Amino acid sequence: MAPDKYRARYLTMRASGESDDSLSPIAPVQFESPVGQLLAQILRTHPHLLPAAIDQQLENLQSDKDDQKKETTPSQDLLYKRIAEVKEKERQRTLEEIIYCLIAQKFVDNEISMIPKIMATSDPTGRVDFWPNQEQKLESVHSPEAFEMIQSHLSLVLGDRVVGPLSTIVEISKIKLGKLYAASVMYGYFLRRVDQRFQLERTMKTLPEDFNKDQARFEDPNPGKQLWDPDSLIRVPPDDDNNGDGGGYMDTLEGKSYRLRSYVMYLDSETLQRYATIRSKEAISLIEKQTQALFGRPDIQILDDGSLDTSNDEVVSITFDGLTMLVLEAVAFGSFLWDAESYVESKYHFLKS
Repeated sequence: MAPDKYRARYLTMRASGESDDSLSPIAPVQFESPVGQLLAQILRTHPHLLPAAIDQQLENLQSDKDDQKKETTPSQDLLYKRIAEVKEKERQRTLEEIIYCLIAQKFVDNEISMIPKIMATSDPTGRVDFWPNQEQKLESVHSPEAFEMIQSHLSLVLGDRVVGPLSTIVEISKIKLGKLYAASVMYGYFLRRVDQRFQLERTMKTLPEDFNKDQARFEDPNPGKQLWDPDSLIRVPPDDDNNGDGGGYMDTLEGKSYRLRSYVMYLDSETLQRYATIRSKEAISLIEKQTQALFGRPDIQILDDGSLDTSNDEVVSITFDGLTMLVLEAVAFGSFLWDAESYVESKYHFLKS
């Protein structure tokens, strides 16, 4: 009976979003590799030791990779090739879980509880979002300029949510929720990347002259402004305030006002596309795993005529406040993904040039 009691308690904690107990999961993705499980345990019990433990595991990965390169086996040896492929897949899985652990640590360091798996509840309305409101904490992980753009992203993906109370309940399919979450992760990844460049140029006083004037090229609203396909729900709205007031950065030495949104619109399309591209297959895999851990694997079938059948898709009830928290967490996850990927690359080279 003991295991059943523990399982019932575990599911209740997952559904309610509580995370005070040391046995409760910090993040929805479950680690599979021995290294990932070890790091997850350290994060739960001795989080201050996690950075050193991650550095050690990255050193181990590099040593394993170097040792494999030194092995002299004829390239025609199919068995050797197969063994090498298996080892490479194991390293990739371990690397993914190291990156994910760094992301989870960022949430822990900022005292943000990650949203647990979305599942059916006993609530009469069918509402699934019983996690706490953490908007202020999620705002604090971004620069003021970046959060201004995040607010525009919220307005775009949630529509006129300010018209009614945030407690208003809406029904939405899990597939659409998953697409919204994944797209917002990608937006957060892109935003952190471009914001780092913006902050660096701002600090170095190398921001382009009069870029607010140049960005008029992009003022005409058209599909070309979208950074990804329309289904991703992501685009960068034009800067409506050409004077740069309100939410912009004021250079007190030269009296110039700069906004990240204007800076993004100033960049050429090739640079935007490069910044909007996820750099590694590990990061792409983690976005997929995080989304599926929250919403489950989508039940989609391909019909004989080639169309997609989503009739088995589950519809859930969620408040506008819950949707806001979901999007804000996704954007933060994407931002932390960029940070974690960059840190790992500094210790263990895995990105393709």
